[in-house]
Amino acid sequence: MASSREPRLMLRFLLLLGFAVYKTTAFGEVVKASQIEQQQQQHQQEGPPQRHKNAYATMMYMGTPRDYEFYVAIRVMLRSLDKLQVDADLVVIASHDVPRRWVHTMEQEDGARVMRVENVNNPYKNQPNFDRRFLLTLNKLYVWKLVEYERVVMLDADNLFLRKPDELFQCGQFCAAFINPCIFHTGLFVVQPSMEVFNDMLHQLEIGKHNPDGADQGFISSYFPDLLDMPMFHPPLNGTTVNGSYRLPLGYQMDATYYYLRLRWNVPCGPNSVITFPGALWLKPWYWWSWPVLPLGIQWHEQRRQNMGYGAETTMALIQCIVFGGIIAVTRLARPNISKLCYRRTEKNVSVIQAGLKMLAIWSILAAYIIPFIIIPCTIHPLLGWGLYLLGSFALCTIAINAFMLPTLPVLTPCLGIFGVLLVMAFPFYSNGIIRALSIFCYAFCAAPFLWVSVVKIMASLQASLERENFFPRLGESSPPSGFNKLY
Repeated sequence: MASSREPRLMLRFLLLLGFAVYKTTAFGEVVKASQIEQQQQQHQQEGPPQRHKNAYATMMYMGTPRDYEFYVAIRVMLRSLDKLQVDADLVVIASHDVPRRWVHTMEQEDGARVMRVENVNNPYKNQPNFDRRFLLTLNKLYVWKLVEYERVVMLDADNLFLRKPDELFQCGQFCAAFINPCIFHTGLFVVQPSMEVFNDMLHQLEIGKHNPDGADQGFISSYFPDLLDMPMFHPPLNGTTVNGSYRLPLGYQMDATYYYLRLRWNVPCGPNSVITFPGALWLKPWYWWSWPVLPLGIQWHEQRRQNMGYGAETTMALIQCIVFGGIIAVTRLARPNISKLCYRRTEKNVSVIQAGLKMLAIWSILAAYIIPFIIIPCTIHPLLGWGLYLLGSFALCTIAINAFMLPTLPVLTPCLGIFGVLLVMAFPFYSNGIIRALSIFCYAFCAAPFLWVSVVKIMASLQASLERENFFPRLGESSPPSGFNKLY
């Protein structure tokens, strides 16, 4: 009776794990928010009334697989600006399909004014090499419609502020920084709002103005083609505002990749004010795996910890931790045994079954290291994220170890290797990025033989287990009746 209850007990824990995954990922969050959005209002400006003559603005729209992560990133940026006590309003240009609950949170908890807009139709969506994740980035043009403000600093969500950059409001009609030698970056730029410019931009979209990438970056660069020839902006000491277009010093858009070479900031051009992360989407700083892979990821999470905290993610992590602990306990108690999996009829069936069991064992081990990475909340703190990942991998590895009677240490070798490389990457005393990269390479080179030996031992152990008497009866022993297959 006890053995018959063990599979059902395991099934209950697996169902609980699936439920926890749904409740603790952004998917469940977005689905619930989308249901609330069915009754959205259609008014344009919401939130607190205007209090300042200038504003910091960002935009938010739906339709990407990572909407929730960008929502969290925007909230952290708004909170960090508020903590810096900037002398400006905080504005979010949000499309009408942004969930009402998110809008309410940004208004009531983050103090932002939310401007609801229709998505700008992107006429470049069918051009070759167009990246679909930039389909709605032309919503950024709405910043020119904020005519109630004298100057607006438009921001992407991946900006990390080191100091208050309010002197940017002294800049002219359009100002941006060049992080590329020839093309300025639209992750941060200063504008003087103007309905005339806004309407002309919409007209340029209609007539198909040249846009090399089909996104806001290419369009705005084409609209202001002479910015490279403009003078460098230096804020007047008397606080007055200048006119015209200017290049911003690099210190207002310090590409994070500059840091990784020297592992310290040394940008002499302007005050070191704002860090930007324009690289690959999956290496944005708000993802828990961004650190220690990228050393600056922990700075973003430190700002979040100080300004907003991890209330929702901590609850999710606790649920998953309980589930993983339950899996470890159940696998230790149940100890599933495949030694009675089936009786063989012919030698051909034995070889097929053995090959199938080997594949199943290998895929079980791979799944043990992949599934936790997928189900852990993406925006959790890196220390908690990596700890939960190692726990989840260990828990799922115990299933493969007990089910296929595999040696424990070889199966857990990748887990130990991941823990080791995290320590190597997180070591805080590297003199520069080159030494750090070489250290990681040396570690990988030294760890590779251990990984190979573990694979060999796993395969040998699996083969030995499959050939034991308790897996299949000996050739000389009596076999079950023809056509009989017994499954447990």
